[in-house]
Amino acid sequence: MGTVLWICPHFQFFSNMKIKRFFLLGLILLGAISVHARSKGYYTHYVQDCRQIKTAREWVASGEWRNGFTKASPDASVNAVDFYEQYHKNPAQWKALFQWLQNIDLLTLPAGRYPIAGTTMVASVEDGINDSLKKRASESHYHHIDFQYVVKGIEGFGLIDHYTSTANCKYNLSKDVIHYDYIKDRTKFIKSCPGHFNIFFPGDWHIAKVLTDEPDQHLRVVVIKVEVH
Repeated sequence: MGTVLWICPHFQFFSNMKIKRFFLLGLILLGAISVHARSKGYYTHYVQDCRQIKTAREWVASGEWRNGFTKASPDASVNAVDFYEQYHKNPAQWKALFQWLQNIDLLTLPAGRYPIAGTTMVASVEDGINDSLKKRASESHYHHIDFQYVVKGIEGFGLIDHYTSTANCKYNLSKDVIHYDYIKDRTKFIKSCPGHFNIFFPGDWHIAKVLTDEPDQHLRVVVIKVEVH
């Protein structure tokens, strides 16, 4: 009995020491992960649930969302989880969007704004040109999603890093927009062309119509503001 009483305090001491070491090791590992994450950048809404990601990606790949739309597919940069969740919160809105895109000749349609029947959405058909990065504004939106589909030419987009970007103005409620100061070297640049579309959710801070290395910077794009639910 005396021997047990003598051992227990020491056992407790070493257990506490091990716990402290594991705790410190955990903090070090978390710190390393955080540093690594920051070095890679944060460009879209981050989701940790692997099952949620798998479900969303399979749903996107299945084409269930198309509603007969065959002209294009989501760009690799589109956040599958956000797309899945927003679609299922208001499928009628998204079905109408894709149906409108499929049924309209977007190459011959005059530039302008076109209401999408049965919804509050308006499609803006724009003939534009990519321009130098310093002339283009960064932005994100709280209450609307930017659906952008290039039907002619190639559009350059910049995706800005949340870790190293800061808002440079107050949120404009009437226009649902906020702008950012960002570091160019931490910005990801992508090209969008016919055959793919881009969707910028509130977690996607972006810059549109950015100059590319293509010989022709002219483009036609359809921009649709989709309500966030």
